Amino acid sequence: MIPGGGQPNMQQLLQQAQKMQQDLQRAQEELAQTEVDGQAGGGLVRAIVTGAGELRALKIDPKAVDPEDTETLADLIVAAVQAANENAQTLQQQKLGPLAQGLGGGSGIPGLPF
Repeated sequence: MIPGGGQPNMQQLLQQAQKMQQDLQRAQEELAQTEVDGQAGGGLVRAIVTGAGELRALKIDPKAVDPEDTETLADLIVAAVQAANENAQTLQQQKLGPLAQGLGGGSGIPGLPF
């Protein structure tokens, strides 16, 4: 029981939750528009993805193209996309991490995915 018989201010809690939800939505929109890249082969292959992980572009230096060795090119592409996705995840943690903590992230609150 709360000392003095007081109750938590539900209106205030709802307003805080609504603001956090708006902040989270705004951060997710920023992530969807922000581009990050990943490189492989010393920059021979670059993958550009959004902060949300959507592949936007793939740039391949002509020096990376060897018709006799397409397997290496494929490996470079996979590595560049993986590097770009890792950079996108880092960006997500930077943008969404503080918001997740504000929503009780890691506290085991049921219904929260964080």
